Amino acid sequence: MNFGVLSTANIGRAAVVPAIRETDHDLLAVASRDEEAADAFADEFGIPRAYGSYEELLADDELDAVYNPLPNALHAEWTKKAADAGLHVLCEKPLAVDAAEAREVGEYCDERGVTLMEAFMYRYHPRTERVVELVRDELGAVRSVKSTFQFPMDDPQNVRLDPDLAGGSLMDVGCYAVSAARLLLGEPDRAYATTHDAGDYGVDTKLAGVLEYQNGLTAEVSCGFETDDAQWYRVEAEDGWLEAREAFVPRDDEGVEIEYEVDGRHVVETFEPTDQYRLEVEQFAACVGSGESPRTDADEAVRNMATIDALYESAERGASVAVERP
Repeated sequence: MNFGVLSTANIGRAAVVPAIRETDHDLLAVASRDEEAADAFADEFGIPRAYGSYEELLADDELDAVYNPLPNALHAEWTKKAADAGLHVLCEKPLAVDAAEAREVGEYCDERGVTLMEAFMYRYHPRTERVVELVRDELGAVRSVKSTFQFPMDDPQNVRLDPDLAGGSLMDVGCYAVSAARLLLGEPDRAYATTHDAGDYGVDTKLAGVLEYQNGLTAEVSCGFETDDAQWYRVEAEDGWLEAREAFVPRDDEGVEIEYEVDGRHVVETFEPTDQYRLEVEQFAACVGSGESPRTDADEAVRNMATIDALYESAERGASVAVERP
């Protein structure tokens, strides 16, 4: 499969572009609105073609797929334009600015017969797959989940602080916390949240929320740009618990762990270092080849965004709100 990359975004440079190069697929082209930036990026990674506009890349008839790491507010527009060109799309999270737009993008890609996958790479890590198995088969009934992802943001010019580009901590890293809570506890009925804007940016730099379920189940989700790095989730069950640290973007070259306790039996499982971005790319390509829907497809994106929409609505209203069931 021949890939093109829309933009020279840092996530591409640091993670996804190197991951594509580690697969059997080819990275054929990169585009930027700044042709010099595209040329420099192409030189850095040995990419044969550099374009000074996204339109030029999409017109390259040797491409099969694109990776879209543009700012959040541009994901939908350029994913649809890629679909118009007949290109499959691996799009950075969040897929869209809200659930309605995510639904629209998914339907648009379906109508044009292209595969669309949201790049929640942690879902393809062997540890996450093992966590799902443990929660399903080993732990008793889950009663609550806590999930967080936060890191310090000290650059006021960062696009993640731009309201016009759908910035904010919930959209950037809180979407992981929401995804994990839903993965481990299911779809919530209601949401309550509070937010803080530390720099008067017009976006949330901190959010704390509670997802409410039937029968008294709850998930606590939090995110922010105001504190030191923290990314973890913890499951509390009737007969034990489970916890994962560095849960979304592992930074330890020694590998990662799951720690859990069931009926008094304490276990620590260790996983060898692995490139979850490479696994994500390989799964995307496999779905393109088979026609199967990715586990992080547009339908999954719609459900995640429905919860995010409810958290934002709650923070604005100062009250618990119902989560729309797509």
